[in-house]
Amino acid sequence: MINTMIDLKLIRYTEKEIDQAFLESIRRRGIAIPVHVAHDEDGYVCVDGHKRLTAAGILALEDSRYARIPVMITNDFTKAGSAFWGNTRNKH
Repeated sequence: MINTMIDLKLIRYTEKEIDQAFLESIRRRGIAIPVHVAHDEDGYVCVDGHKRLTAAGILALEDSRYARIPVMITNDFTKAGSAFWGNTRNKH
């Protein structure tokens, strides 16, 4: 998994209904827990965090700092290497 910042426009997600308290929390604190996304040929798709993305989309209209959000890319092991699996020999 890789943690990074990604432009909100690159993430496909389902807008969810959020209440004003949730929106205010994101406005004050930002997105404290990265959204989980998967990378595919069209960009990124949300795995977990649709409400956070909905809030970021609303807030990005008033403040550009919400246009890029912290994400955890759950299916990107490009930097993992063989040491990622705990050994350097394949035992399969």
